[in-house]
Amino acid sequence: MSQMPAVRFLDRATPPHIFTLTLIAGLSALSMNIFLPSLPTMTTFFDAEYRLMQLSVALYLAMNAVLQVVIGPISDRYGRRPVLLWSFAIFVLATIGCLLAPTAEIFLAFRMVQAAVSAGMVLSRAVVRDMVPGAEAASMIAYVTMGMSLVPMFGPALGGLLDAGFGWQANFWLLAGLGLLVIWLIWRDLGETAIRREGGFGAQLRDYPELLTSPRFWGYSVAAMFASGTFFAYLGGAPFVGSEIYHLDPATLGMLFGAAALGYLMGNGISGRYSVRYGIDRMILAGTAVSTLGLAASFSLHLAGFAHPLVFFGFMVPLGFGNGMVLPNATAGTLSVRPQLAGSASGLGGALMIGGGAALSALSGMILSAETGAIPLLALMLTSSALSVLAILAVIRRNRRIGEA
Repeated sequence: MSQMPAVRFLDRATPPHIFTLTLIAGLSALSMNIFLPSLPTMTTFFDAEYRLMQLSVALYLAMNAVLQVVIGPISDRYGRRPVLLWSFAIFVLATIGCLLAPTAEIFLAFRMVQAAVSAGMVLSRAVVRDMVPGAEAASMIAYVTMGMSLVPMFGPALGGLLDAGFGWQANFWLLAGLGLLVIWLIWRDLGETAIRREGGFGAQLRDYPELLTSPRFWGYSVAAMFASGTFFAYLGGAPFVGSEIYHLDPATLGMLFGAAALGYLMGNGISGRYSVRYGIDRMILAGTAVSTLGLAASFSLHLAGFAHPLVFFGFMVPLGFGNGMVLPNATAGTLSVRPQLAGSASGLGGALMIGGGAALSALSGMILSAETGAIPLLALMLTSSALSVLAILAVIRRNRRIGEA
């Protein structure tokens, strides 16, 4: 795609502006966490157990993982633009379904359909890889996700304020409105970037073995899966920790919840500036080390009796910082294994990442109780982060033997 025309904003005959890619990915992130401070309120509204409503995170992530497996190959075959338009239209309809749901079970069903918005996360990365190669892709992905990280950083805070002022439904009305805005933006600005490939969808799926037999693909994917798994465990467990253990109100919980996204913003900035200079492997290793050390410090302080909301949420800043360094670079690594399969690689790598995150999110809800405090959640997150360090060390060792990817 080196001969692609220059980018012009709101001109769909050209590749999309980075602002468009940021909003496409940002709404995918916002839909994941804006309503989390409202979970206690929603539990009361639907007259359900907290553990049932907490599944709104785990089930969403699980469906997200399933969809990412097929979204990538479909977009490789039919193009990024039509897949994005259809996915966001489905998201808007599902969001309205969440608002009209009479029971918790029906709400959860529509919440799973909302996962169609995952196309925004998958294909924003694939579009970047269509446009630029290698380490440049890591840098550009970092800048996209740096802007995107502002959304989930302020999302929980905004969600808590909307809940306090207008009820939990206000969060979903906002998502529906933003979904319509993004559909318009895709229609006006997103020019097709994928090279159409011959053959049907089955042919695209038959290309998956090229990825599945690549140790580098697995190394980068597993590093991303365990690194992001710490954050998804946080998504699943932190609302309970904040509301049931530290007794925070939704507005305060929303403000503190954004600590991880603040770190993610800073980590993305570092990736955008230094990925080309130092290479993706070094950036991933540094990011996994920062996250692991931060979680180890928080875990140690809680064991020593220094359990406090500022300790718990404050040490999520280095977690987010590390993920901000890991995820853009690990994503660029997975997309560079087979550049002609960028959509498939983005989908499959994302499915592994989100699927692992769904499992950890559900597990975090199962292991927590008011009696245990935050320690079980921190232990789970620390274990996942340490595994991400081991995964990237394995990649580095292999790359030294056979050369850089």
